[in-house]
Amino acid sequence: MTAVELRGVTKTYPGSLETTALRELDLEVATGEMVAVVGPSGSGKSTLLQIAGTLERPSAGTVWIAGSDTRRLSDAALSAFRAQHLGFVFQQFHLLPHRDVLTNIAHGLMYRRVGRKLRIAAAEEACARVGLSHRRHHVPSQLSGGECQRVAIARALIGSPAVILADEPTGNLDTATGREVLALLQELNGDGATLIVITHDPEIAAAATRQVHLRDGILCHDSAWG
Repeated sequence: MTAVELRGVTKTYPGSLETTALRELDLEVATGEMVAVVGPSGSGKSTLLQIAGTLERPSAGTVWIAGSDTRRLSDAALSAFRAQHLGFVFQQFHLLPHRDVLTNIAHGLMYRRVGRKLRIAAAEEACARVGLSHRRHHVPSQLSGGECQRVAIARALIGSPAVILADEPTGNLDTATGREVLALLQELNGDGATLIVITHDPEIAAAATRQVHLRDGILCHDSAWG
């Protein structure tokens, strides 16, 4: 089954000097894959994540998520669709600074209209899954960088989204902590989660089940090609 499919996706940013970030890109990600997207700075990796995550619309082409053509959705419907089907992990964590771990994780269900009791119960489960039950009542300032990233991952996976998209998830972490986060991502993938990871980290790229290489907005190599 296909989790994400990009067909002929082009993204152009207008301006005095028009910039094309992606050029007629085709990419299909199967359910259960862990795909690492790599390439030099300016190759289009972050744009690919933004479009695959429906945070931006392509200038041309189509984006299918979990069998749905997102081009047909209004902005409001797309926001609801995103909350239902996608989870995000960013390099900067983006945690609520004055809320504890459980509240931060439960926030991932706010836009699904899930009741508070169910949100907290799901957050408890996700918290345990990333090994942070003993820190569930701490606020971000009381956590290490690795623990903050685990909270962000738990927030992304709550509600079992079709796809988790991660943008440089180890970029702000030391080597040892980065390896712990990588091990967690691999564990989630082993449990069936579909992951698309933007990374400069060769360890993450090597650990993924598939590597996609971008250069100048073009998909120039895909390990699925052999």
